[in-house]
Parts: sequence; C-alpha cells; structure tokens
Amino acid sequence: MKKIGVVIILTFLTSAFAAAQKYGFVDTEYIRKNIPAFNQAQEQLDKLSQQWEKEVADGYAVVEQMYKSYQNDVVLLSQEMKTKREEAIIAKEKEMKDLQNKYFGPEGDLFKKRQELIKPVQDEILKAIKTIAAEGNYAAIFDTAAGGNILFANPKFDLSDQVLEKLGYKN
Repeated sequence: MKKIGVVIILTFLTSAFAAAQKYGFVDTEYIRKNIPAFNQAQEQLDKLSQQWEKEVADGYAVVEQMYKSYQNDVVLLSQEMKTKREEAIIAKEKEMKDLQNKYFGPEGDLFKKRQELIKPVQDEILKAIKTIAAEGNYAAIFDTAAGGNILFANPKFDLSDQVLEKLGYKN
C-alpha cells in the first residue's frame, strides 16, 4: 500500500515538475534574413554559383556542338577520324562532369565556400540561442523554420527578436 502511495506522489511531483518547464521557439530563417553578414554571404554564394553554372553550361554546349558537328560529318570520316572525334567528345564530356562535380559535388567548391561564409553566422546564431536558453531556463527551444511539425505557436513565446538583440541587431 505504501508503494502505491509513493508511486502516486512521485507521479504527481514529476508531472508538476514537467509542467513547470519553459519552452520557446525561434524562426532561424527570419533571424538570418535580418543579419546583413548572412545576406551578403548568401549573395556572394549565389553569384559564384551562377558563374560556375554558366561555365559548366557553356562547356556542355561545346560538347553538344562537337556532337552535332560529328553527326554532320560522320559519313565523310574515316574510321580513324571517327574514333578520334568520338574520343574527343567523350573526353570533353568527362571534363565537364568533373568540373561540375568539382564545383557542385558533395565536397565541392560551393560546399566549401558555404562552410566558409555561412557556417560562422549560423554558429553565432546557435550560440545566442543556447545563451538565451541557459539564461531563461528553457527546457527546449524549437525552430519553426526547420520544417518541424509545429502546427501552432503562441507568438509570445517567439524568441527570434531576443536572438537578434543578443547578436547586436535591432529589428
């Protein structure tokens, strides 16, 4: 009987303690849009990406032109010339695939540049969120921009502007 009473009391205390937890949320997309350094880094990445996309597209256009030229001339070429032209087309196409992978691959230049430019800003945002969580004794802070399944959040628990202030920005 005493065990049941202890279990009931512990359950009551645990639920009362859990109810006392504080929760908040932030919108990291909103925060990033209000940080000039992030916007500048994103613009720089976009320009670089467009430049590289054009370079790769131009290279593939050359491959396409080489192939069309080959198709037009194929009846006039000897077997040796056909082989040389085919090898040249294949080599150019491989060169373009390698270039595309170099720029846009999983460990490509764009990924490295993004790490260099954006990661420090994101780290600062995370550091500010952790500081606010510690100072305000929050049990959890959720991100509404991360595609989570938060269907409704009362705006009074939105800590996004506090994060911006902690980073030195006023909105």
